[in-house]
This record gives sequence, structure tokens and C-alpha cells, in this order.
Amino acid sequence: GSKSLKNFCVAWILTCITLCIVLPCQLLIRNQDQSSVMERSNKSLDMTETSGFICGYISCVFYLGSRFPQLYKNFRRRSTEGTSYLLFALAMLGNCTYGLSLVLKMPAAESFRALYFLHHLPWLIGSFGVLFLDIFVS
Repeated sequence: GSKSLKNFCVAWILTCITLCIVLPCQLLIRNQDQSSVMERSNKSLDMTETSGFICGYISCVFYLGSRFPQLYKNFRRRSTEGTSYLLFALAMLGNCTYGLSLVLKMPAAESFRALYFLHHLPWLIGSFGVLFLDIFVS
């Protein structure tokens, strides 16, 4: 149990460190080659954007998954004793305002809305999905 959790945490930390090194390097390379950036289509995703998009979905999965242990524990005990309601209240306010900031920042032009929504989907799912799960926890 705890050894596999420890191994998972070490692997996750190494993955995050790797991404923190690789992604900025990709940004530097991309910024140095301005001509290829200008030729790139607005609808296509390059390696850096794709990596960010993948990280967004991975983040979304872990973020949503973070609430299930508490839900399971509450269900098994048939109690919410020991739950920090302030933590969940602040998390709910944070997720609500973050999700609303993404929605309110949506472009006015109808033609850009679908692309904006698609590019921000993992973060919208993460913020509003966790908000929904936090309602069950509380």
C-alpha cells in the first residue's frame, strides 16, 4: 500500500520536474524561430501547445481524483467528522471563481468561442467538476 504510493509519488515528481525542464526549453526554441511561428496556422497545435493540453488533461484527472478518497472515507464511516469545512469552502470558492474567470474571458466573436472552449476544456472540467464533487463532500 504505502510503498506503491511512495513509488507513484516519486514517479509523479520526476515527471513534473521533467515537464518543468522540457516545456520552457520548447518555448525558448519556439520563440527563437519566429519565422516558423508566423507560418503556423492558428488552428494547429505545435508540440508545446499539445504538451500543455496533455498536462491540462492529466491535471484534470488528478484534480478530480483527489476528491474521491474523501468521498469514499465519508461514505464508509457514514460521517463527515474530521473534515475541514473551511478547506472545502475555500476550495469551492477558488474553483468557482477560476471557472467563472475562464467563462467570462470567452471571446466576444462567435467564431472564436468554440476554439477557446476546446483549448480551455480541461481546466473548465477540473474547476467545475471538483466544485461539483466538493458539494457532495460538504
